[in-house]
Formats: sequence, C-alpha cells, structure tokens
Amino acid sequence: MQTIRMLLCGVGNVGRHLITIIAAKDALLRERYGLDLRIVGAVDSTGAAIDPAGLDLQRVLDAKRAGIGVVALAGGLPGQDGAALAATLDYDLLLEATPVNLRHGDPGLSIVRAALGRGIDSVLANKAPLALAFAELARLGSLDARRGDGPLLRFSACVGGALPTINLGMRDLAGATIERVEAVVNGTTQGILRAMESGVPYDAALAQMQRAGLAETDPTLDVDGWDAANKLVIIANAVLRQPTTLADIAIEGIRAITPEQLRAARARGECIVLLGLAERTDQRYRLSVAPTTLGGDHPLARMGADEMGVVYTSDISGRQCATSREHDPQPTAAAMLRDIIEIAQQPRHRADHQRIDR
Repeated sequence: MQTIRMLLCGVGNVGRHLITIIAAKDALLRERYGLDLRIVGAVDSTGAAIDPAGLDLQRVLDAKRAGIGVVALAGGLPGQDGAALAATLDYDLLLEATPVNLRHGDPGLSIVRAALGRGIDSVLANKAPLALAFAELARLGSLDARRGDGPLLRFSACVGGALPTINLGMRDLAGATIERVEAVVNGTTQGILRAMESGVPYDAALAQMQRAGLAETDPTLDVDGWDAANKLVIIANAVLRQPTTLADIAIEGIRAITPEQLRAARARGECIVLLGLAERTDQRYRLSVAPTTLGGDHPLARMGADEMGVVYTSDISGRQCATSREHDPQPTAAAMLRDIIEIAQQPRHRADHQRIDR
C-alpha cells in the first residue's frame, strides 16, 4: 500500500468536494490503485489544521459546514500562512485550491512555489499561478512524467473541470500539429447565456450560477472573459507550447450580449457562446476570447447550459471533440483526483514515497 501525505490549501467549494470524494472513494483507491491518501494538513482563511497521521475528513467537513474553519480542529493553528506551511510541513503532495487572484497570484502562487521549490509534486485547481507564472512553474515542476529529476506539476482541473482539455491536447494528440483550438471552458457564462436565451434576466442568471458554486468568487472574472482567457493561457503554454501571457490574448466578455441577440441566433439555427480560440498562423497561434456565433452543426453549439467543451483540429488526427456536463464543483475536484492518481502511478513517485502502514 502506497501512502501519500497531502497538504490541501483551500477548503472552499472545490476543496470540500475533493475531501468528500477522497473519503467516499477510499476503498476503491486502496483496492484498484493501492493508494492510502491522507490529508495531513489543511489551510483555509482561518488558518490551518495539522495531523501527521491524517486529518479526520468528516470533522473537516463538519467544521466547514459550521462556518468555524479548520482551526477548530485538533492541531488547529490560527492565522497559519499557507505558503509558510507548504515550505515547512512534512508531506508528499500539494493540493492547491485557493481562490483565483489575477493581480499577483497569491496566496496560490507563493504556495506552489514553496512546494515545487522543495521538490514536492503539486496538483492545482487554481488557475492564477499558471496564468501569471507558467514559465517559472514549468521550470520548477516537470510536465513530463518521464523526467525523473524534479517534482511533477499537474493542473488538468484548471481548464474545464473534469473536461480532459489538457490531457487530450498533450497526450492524445502527441505527434500532431494542432491547427485550431476552440474551447467553451467557462461554465458560468455558458449557463448565463443559455438562461438568457430562454428568457431569464442577466442578473438572475448570474445569481443561479453563484448559488450553484460555479461562478468565481469575483464573478467579473467569468462574465468579462478573464477566466476563459486564463484557461487559454494554460492551453497555449502547456499544449501549444507557445509562451503566452494574458497580455497576448484579445478578450471580450458577455456583458454586451442581449437576449434578443441570443434568440435571433437560435432562430437562425445558430448559437452564441463565449469562445476561447487559438488559430495557427505560420508558426504562431492567434489567441482570443469573445462571444462567437457558431453554426448549429458545430459540436460546441449543441451543448446545454451545464456543459463545457473543447474542439481540437490537427493535421494528422482530424477533429477531436470532448464535452462534459457539470452541475457543481465536484467534477473539478474529480479532475484533481485523477491528477493525484497519475502522479502516484509514476515509477519514481512509487519508489520515493512507498511506505508501510503501521
């Protein structure tokens, strides 16, 4: 049995769903993968809780539901800084799910830097560190599982939740030249546009997304296109291998879209979506995020209000499409779990972290 001791930074919507999944899947993880996953540290806005033997996950969830935070648990450390804990705690794997901060990336960026700087594998659900410092983090942590001299960095949850956007582009299109990427990877704007299409006012549609826990803490990140742009930055860097920052992307949000425009498009058999687009021109890709009208036969035009999708077009693999349906943050947490399992299955990781339970 392989025991992996994890530090969870961020116990919000995604973090709580991840804890629930790990607890519910404990028997399967042990039987199918030989994994004993233990969260030995958890950090939220109140501070941290630590238990070298593994925190009681149900007690963590109970504390969050009661609104008292993890510091109420045994081993609670009021005001404990996540980056400081990431730099000092004895653990094997970082789980980073703090709120997105596009101004400077913290606390997530400092937390990831601290972990990777110690050679600790890291799984991210927070897009900001990658959007702001992808090149730096890719130097600190390897995207290539075959490289054995550094920690692994995984972030499939950052681009469409459970949608395999990164895995499809990096692994399944290996050897292909990608000519075009079309991505609807912001669930909030997809839900808002489809609701407005059916007559729901913009403010009410946004409120629905916030109640479902799908909208970002700052909803302007969604409706102004910044969240989709963050994800396109990650796609461009990780999949297209084009060094990219937010400044390289033309960004337009959905605030100017009216119900009349949406209904008129439907009447023509078309659909307006917030589209992230990468188009290959010579040796580079032109990148944009904007409301876009798609023909009714386009795969992304057929999606419902709770779906996200990506379409890759390449020279030798043709057109590859994937969609996912997400009602809440659980699929994003599930994507973190698949990254945990992938890292755990690497030969180097098994050799470094195999432990005998006592």
